Amino acid sequence: MARRHPAATSAKRRAAPPNPSPTPPAADGSHPLLHAARRGDLRLFKRLVRDLDKGRGRHREVVDAAKEEGLGALHFAAGKGRLRVCRYLVEGLGVDVDAVDDAGRTPLLVALLRGIMDTASYLLDHGADPGKADDEGFAPLHHAATADRKMVELLLAKGVSVDPVCVDGTPLYAAAIEGHDEIMQILLENNADCNKKIPGIDTPLLVAITAPSVKCVKLLVEAGADVNDGILAPLVVAAEMKGSTACLKLLLEAGADPNVPDPSGRFPIELAAQRGTREGVEILFPVTCIPTVHDWSVDGIIQHARVSRKQGAHSNVRTIEQFKLLGVESLKRNDYFTAATLYSAAMEYDRHDATLLSDRSFCWLCLGDGHEALQDALACREMRPGWPNACYRQGEALMLLKDYGGACDAFLDAAKLDPGSPEIESALWKAMNSLKTSCGATQAV
Repeated sequence: MARRHPAATSAKRRAAPPNPSPTPPAADGSHPLLHAARRGDLRLFKRLVRDLDKGRGRHREVVDAAKEEGLGALHFAAGKGRLRVCRYLVEGLGVDVDAVDDAGRTPLLVALLRGIMDTASYLLDHGADPGKADDEGFAPLHHAATADRKMVELLLAKGVSVDPVCVDGTPLYAAAIEGHDEIMQILLENNADCNKKIPGIDTPLLVAITAPSVKCVKLLVEAGADVNDGILAPLVVAAEMKGSTACLKLLLEAGADPNVPDPSGRFPIELAAQRGTREGVEILFPVTCIPTVHDWSVDGIIQHARVSRKQGAHSNVRTIEQFKLLGVESLKRNDYFTAATLYSAAMEYDRHDATLLSDRSFCWLCLGDGHEALQDALACREMRPGWPNACYRQGEALMLLKDYGGACDAFLDAAKLDPGSPEIESALWKAMNSLKTSCGATQAV
C-alpha cells in the first residue's frame, strides 16, 4: 500500500479542517475582523481571515463580507491609522480602495475626517479617487481644508476640483470657518470662487467675518470678494460682531457701503453702537449719514442707538408681520432662499413663533436641505408638541433624508392629532410604501 506524502496530508488538512470552531465575536460586539483591523493587529487579522475562509482560498471575499453599516476593514484600519493593515488589505488582498459605507464615505474620506494624513497619503498613492465625495457632497478637499495645508496641495496636484459643493459650502468655506488663512490662500491661488453663494450659508466673506478671521477676510477682499453682496451686507455683519474693528476697516477700504441698512432698517453704525463698540462707531462715523439723528456726534449716535433699541421693542410685532408678508411673496415666486432668509430675520424678534419655524422648514425642503428642514421641524415640534403641522414637517424632512421608518412615526403622530386630514393620510401611505420598498431592497441585497 502506497504511503501518502506528509505534505499532501498537511495540505488536505488545511483544505478541509475537521470540525472547525466558530470565530468568537469581539469583546465590543463588533465583527472580529473589523475589531482586529481597528486595533491594527495584523497577525490576528490574518489568522481570522484564514479561519473564516476555511481553506477555500477566497481571503478577499471573506474580508469584503465583513461590514458594519457599510464600513469595511479598510475603513476601520484607515480611520485608526493602522498602516500595516491597510497595506495588507490593499496590496496583499486587493480590496477596493474606494469602497463606500452607507453614507458614501471611502476609506480616504474616513482617514481625512480623523486627521490621519499619512494613511490618506498612502491611499492616494495606491489608487484612491482624490475627488470622490460622500452622499452629502463632502469631498476629500473639504476635510483637508479644515486641517492640513500639505494635503490640500497634494489633492489639488492630483487635479481635483477646487470648488466641490456640499451642504456646508466649498473647501473655501471650510478654511474660512476654521480661520486657516494659509489653506485659503492656496485655494484662492488655484482659482477658488470667492463669491460663491450657498443657500443658508451665503458667501465665504460672510463666513470669514463671523468666524472671525481678519486674515481670511483680507485674503478674500484681495481676491475680489464682493464687499456689498450677501443675505446681509458684509459691513452689517461686521458691525454686529464685537472686536471686528479690523474687519470694518478692511471692508470700508475695499469699498463697502456704510449706508446700506439691515432688513430692519438699522445702519452699520447703529449696530456698532448697540453692540457697545465705540471704536466701531468712530470708524464708521466719518463715512455715514443718518438724517434722523439730531446730535450727529459719536456720543449722540450711541445715545440714539439706545433709544432706538428701546423703541424697537414696541414695534417688533409690526416687523415680524412685515417679514412674514415678504416671505409669502417670495414663496409665490418660488424664491425659497429669500423666504428662508426673511423668516430667519423675523425670528430675531420672536424666537418662540412656531409658524416661522414651520415655514422655514418648508423652505429648506424645497431647497433640498433635509438636515436644516428636520432641525427646524424638531424645534417647531418641541415648541408646539400638539400641533399636527409640526409632526407633518418632521415627516417630510425625514422622507427627504430617506429615513422612512422615522417618517412613518412622525406622520402617524400627525394623523392622531388631525385624523381627518387627507394630506397627512396621503403622506403616511407614501412613507409606508417607501419603507416596504426599502426593506425589500435591503433583504434582496
